[in-house]
Amino acid sequence: MTAAELDLPDILIEPLVRAALLEDLGRAGDITTDAIVPAGLRATAAMVAREAGVVSGLRAAALAFRCLDPDMRIEVVTPDGSRVGPGDTVMRVSGSARALLSAERIALNFACSLSGVASATADLVAGAKGYPARITCTRKTTPGLRALQKAAVRAGGGANHRFGLDDAVLIKDNHVALAGGVVPTIERARARVGHLVKIEVEVDTLEQLEQAMTAAPDAVLLDNMTPDQLRAAVAIVAGRAVTEASGRITAATVRAVAASGVDLISAGWLTHSAKSLDLGLDIDLSASDARQAAE
Repeated sequence: MTAAELDLPDILIEPLVRAALLEDLGRAGDITTDAIVPAGLRATAAMVAREAGVVSGLRAAALAFRCLDPDMRIEVVTPDGSRVGPGDTVMRVSGSARALLSAERIALNFACSLSGVASATADLVAGAKGYPARITCTRKTTPGLRALQKAAVRAGGGANHRFGLDDAVLIKDNHVALAGGVVPTIERARARVGHLVKIEVEVDTLEQLEQAMTAAPDAVLLDNMTPDQLRAAVAIVAGRAVTEASGRITAATVRAVAASGVDLISAGWLTHSAKSLDLGLDIDLSASDARQAAE
């Protein structure tokens, strides 16, 4: 996947970045930087990886700097989806020193968090290597950041599940309970939605799966099944629907799950609790303005 394919339009990202900057700048702006750094000073800095991982969120980071200095010069050294190691430069930024320092934390918050999602996804993808199963995310995302987090999953080599409640039918256990069974839920959904909308149903047992397949769903979510149960489920489905394994899947267990033959492996923790990737912003004192200020 190319960097261009990972890009989201600025119009989707900029409101999120502006909201984060407004939260940080508060009512009086960056009183620390404004008191210490001369208004006309220019500086150069590098965003550097402190540990190995896969980067993502660099467009949001760049927008954070440019919101405070539209003339900020930004060079992305390692585009979203790139692997980096400790000490690797991810991005170089040059412009207003005040803007650079005031936007630093917001830029890093986006880049560190989203790179963590990409890195965690890449670990699961590596664990499933050699099998056709794709790693996918879920709707367990940070409110407001879903598009960015799902882009980070793609940067890590994964695929996206549905983006919201309105783009696919996913029948869960509570739907089944209220409708009185697996088959009625599928039938009601099919009678209501358009012909382009896919229908997936969650099942907890092989018996439920056999019932569901009589109603011909497009996909089945095999929840919290063992690898042996997953193999049996794949045999029952026999290619008639997309099979998705979900439930407490980690880098330690993903290979056994992938070996069962499922089509998809989804993990909510990729977006709700992945560890951030450690990135930092280092001022380059060799830049003349910054050096003069330091002297």
